[in-house]
Amino acid sequence: MKKKYNISVEATLEVIGGKWKCVILCHLTHGKKRTSELKRLMPNITQKMLTQQLRELEADGVINRIVYNQVPPKVEYELSEYGWSLQGILDSLCNWGEMHIIKVYGDTTGVLEENVLNEHLK
Repeated sequence: MKKKYNISVEATLEVIGGKWKCVILCHLTHGKKRTSELKRLMPNITQKMLTQQLRELEADGVINRIVYNQVPPKVEYELSEYGWSLQGILDSLCNWGEMHIIKVYGDTTGVLEENVLNEHLK
């Protein structure tokens, strides 16, 4: 049976909705990442949640899981070609969030973590 949506944004949110998926995707716009790197970049996410979100994003075809045949095993994640089609949405979400932080807090100092995603604010 086909799923029915009331509005197309529901389909978008089904793939990238929730607290963590967009954050994971934004980090992957800066290149391939191992699970441990993502965990370090996202200290508030649990390992279980990170693994679940990565599996769901992979199942939706938005990210690729690359397994290197070596010992110890190495796994990296990257945006798929389909995932890169989300870049405009992700950039817009980041820009809006930055404007919202400035509106609410006056500026981003002390509110926004210093990391590679926020380097343009320096």
